[in-house]
Amino acid sequence: MSDQGSTPQQPETPADGTVPQPPPPAPETGSAPPPPSAPPPAAPNPYGAAPSYEQAPSYEQAPDAGPVTRPKSMDLAVTLMRVGAVLSLISGLSVLFLRGTIRDAVTKSLEDAGTTVDQSTVDAAVAIGTGTAIVFGLIGVALWLWMASANGKGRSWARIVATVFFALSVVSFLVSLVQPQAALARVLNIVSILLGAYIVFLLWKKESSEFYAASSARRY
Repeated sequence: MSDQGSTPQQPETPADGTVPQPPPPAPETGSAPPPPSAPPPAAPNPYGAAPSYEQAPSYEQAPDAGPVTRPKSMDLAVTLMRVGAVLSLISGLSVLFLRGTIRDAVTKSLEDAGTTVDQSTVDAAVAIGTGTAIVFGLIGVALWLWMASANGKGRSWARIVATVFFALSVVSFLVSLVQPQAALARVLNIVSILLGAYIVFLLWKKESSEFYAASSARRY
């Protein structure tokens, strides 16, 4: 007779003594595949991110900084330079009303030199002196207006040129003191020298120097 309860048969052990492992369970039908592993983070760029062409600023898109505000010292200097131009014009044209004084001065100069006084020579000397005075007066007007325009725009070189012109005018004034000169012309020269000295003082004030520096920085 057979035994009443059959004993389940144990799996055979391989000859090398290893225990067989059960196979992995099959995935259930309809389950989602495992998510892919995330990529490692990118190493930071030590030089910083390069801007794109759309974000790169351009000179055409750069906002305008606007004009540099001119201080009161420069406004006054420019105004006084225009006044100097008017004085130079008056000085040049004043010789037209002083022809008699110029004629007397030329005649006296010729007599002191022992030269025969000829009327034609005196007339030629008066004409040359009058024309020269008018030409120099007009040149002075042009220089005053040129300096007023250039310094008003904050040109640093213009301040130096104006200072040199003032130094030359001082030398010319000192030379004229030892020469015969009409009273009106001497008064105009004194006023011009005092005016030029005050203008140079205004050009070299602290706020004026800051204006020149800001104007130069904006141009470059």
